[in-house]
Amino acid sequence: MTFGPALHSPVVSTQWLADYLGADELVVLDATVFGTVVENPQTGASTAQYLSGHESYILGGHIPGAHFADVITELSDPDGEHPFSRPNAQRFEAAAGALGIDNETTVVVYDAAVGQWAARVWWLFRAFGYDRVAVLDGGLKKWMLEERPTDIGHVAPHRAIFIAEERPELWADKAFVEGVVTGAIDATLVCATPPKEYSGEVVTRARGGHIPGSVSIPAASLVNDENHALHDLKSLRQSLAPALGKPRIVVYCGGGIAATAAALALTLVGEKSIAVYDGSLNEWASDPEATLVSVE
Repeated sequence: MTFGPALHSPVVSTQWLADYLGADELVVLDATVFGTVVENPQTGASTAQYLSGHESYILGGHIPGAHFADVITELSDPDGEHPFSRPNAQRFEAAAGALGIDNETTVVVYDAAVGQWAARVWWLFRAFGYDRVAVLDGGLKKWMLEERPTDIGHVAPHRAIFIAEERPELWADKAFVEGVVTGAIDATLVCATPPKEYSGEVVTRARGGHIPGSVSIPAASLVNDENHALHDLKSLRQSLAPALGKPRIVVYCGGGIAATAAALALTLVGEKSIAVYDGSLNEWASDPEATLVSVE
C-alpha cells in the first residue's frame, strides 16, 4: 500500500502544501462556493443564494493540480429537505472516487472564502470515517497573497474507489438539539452564524434568531481578516471559551456549513466530542413550534 504524505493536524500550511504539491497519493480540492444575501425589494425579506465556484476555478485560477469539489451538488444530497443536506454513504463514496480519492489518499481542501466550504468537505470525510484530510490554512486567499503559482482550466481526476465507514456520532439531529434545549442532554450549543443573524437583526430564512441557550461564535471571527488564516491556538481558545469543557458540543449555523468551520477550530484546540447539527437553522426555523431567541 502506498499512502500519501502524512498529516499531523487537520490543518496544513501553505508552505506544507507547496513542499508536497505533486506528491503521489496527494489530492488537492477546491471546494469554493460563493454565497450572497439577496433582499426582496417588495417584501423586504432576505434570502441566501449560492453559486458554484467552478467558473472561478477554471477562469480565475486554482492551486496547480487541484480538482474542483462540487459541494452544492455532488457532495450534498440533491433530494435533501434543505440545501447542503449531507449525502448518504453510497453517494459520498461515488463523489470521493470521482475526485480521484481512495483510502490511501491524502487530501488537502481549500476554498476562496474564509474556509467554511473547505471545512465542510473535511467534516464530511471525517464523518465517513476518513481522517487523511486537512484544510489549507488561509485557503486560496493566503496562497495568492504569497504569490504562489496558480493554474487555470479544469483538471480532470482519475477515478478511484473510496470506501466509507460512517461515524453517526459526528452528527446531531433536531431531536437531539431539542434535548439540549430542554436540559435533558448535557451539551453546549454553538451558533456559528454572523452576529446579526444570531441576534435576529438579519433574517435569511423562515424566522430569525438563535436556538435557546446557544453561545455565539461566528465562523468568520476565527480567522484573520487579511489572509483568512486561522488565529493562533491561544486566540482560538479565547474565542471558543464559552463552548469548552462540556461533555458534548453541538455546532450549527444556517445550513451546516459555517458550523463545520467552528468544528474545525474546536478540534484544533483539542475538543473530541463535537457534532454538527446538519439541518441547522434551515430546519429549526421552518418549524413554527421550535423556539428561536432574538436579542433586543
